[in-house]
Amino acid sequence: MYVKIRAVDVVRVPPERLGEDLASTVKELLKDKLEGRMDKRIGMFVAVLDVVEMKEGRIVIGDGGVYYETVFDALVFRPEMQEIVEGEIVEIVHFGAFVEIGPLDGLLHISQITDEFISYDEKGAKLVTGETNRTLGERDRVRARIVAISLNERDPGESKIGLTMRQPGLGKIEWIEEERKKEESVE
Repeated sequence: MYVKIRAVDVVRVPPERLGEDLASTVKELLKDKLEGRMDKRIGMFVAVLDVVEMKEGRIVIGDGGVYYETVFDALVFRPEMQEIVEGEIVEIVHFGAFVEIGPLDGLLHISQITDEFISYDEKGAKLVTGETNRTLGERDRVRARIVAISLNERDPGESKIGLTMRQPGLGKIEWIEEERKKEESVE
């Protein structure tokens, strides 16, 4: 889930940048420092939106930079347990599919796709269901539920998000539409 937050941080403006527009310099330095960074409590910083307030700068003896306590707005991605997400499959492997959900990828394990037996078609890079012969491949859009979260602050790319589609209303978007049309035709 994307969330807009208001946060506080101290920004060091190096001496060579002191003559520039202070607000835009501080915003640029915040972007360099935070965007793409993961914090387990806050989530992943996607964008620094605006600098709201800067307190008076402080100088530290022996350092030519000036330190500004800054209040700013940021957009963060914070996955939550049981949250329903939609995403695009970016990779199919023999044990499941990786789904891009925001700035992170979630794993849709083969056991969490459907109740049917699923085989891996290596040549076509697809997962194929046994009974209905439905396929799941790269660039397919899916709706899934988050069932496991393990965020890695040091290396956000190593964060793990587990997904499931084994519940009503979840699955490949085309499958959901087929089910909806079947229900409408029965009524």
